[in-house]
Amino acid sequence: MIEHSTKIRIRYAETDQMKTVYYANYFVYFEQARTELMRKIGFPYSDLENMGYLLPVIEAHAAYYKSVAYDDEIIVITTLKDIPSTRIELNYKIINSSTNNLIAEGYTIHCFVKLSTKKPTRAPSSFIQSIQNTFNVKNDLQTNY
Repeated sequence: MIEHSTKIRIRYAETDQMKTVYYANYFVYFEQARTELMRKIGFPYSDLENMGYLLPVIEAHAAYYKSVAYDDEIIVITTLKDIPSTRIELNYKIINSSTNNLIAEGYTIHCFVKLSTKKPTRAPSSFIQSIQNTFNVKNDLQTNY
């Protein structure tokens, strides 16, 4: 399992007439956190795209529990539980950093697509290797404690 935390401060433009974050913006937070997780494993989206792969969202879900408002700070915890093949699933938990309340949680499922053919394909071996290396580093750290 790989886990990464991303801090985000709520901007005024992300709120609605009720002065809370508009529900669709949680998917934007998921995306921002997913991008940071990709950087953490040493494989930013730009590298994947430069290799000729796309990673479109094919399924997304969010459950909302509490609201947050302008200038609140949230932490998005992104989790990758399994090594992907043609699909990759990421799970998200959004926590209010000042109250530690669970705000929302959800997941996204993505499919690897070859840019040249626009057809689903297996994840590139170098991407899998980056994930395996990150899994192994985490397992080594857990073993040492």
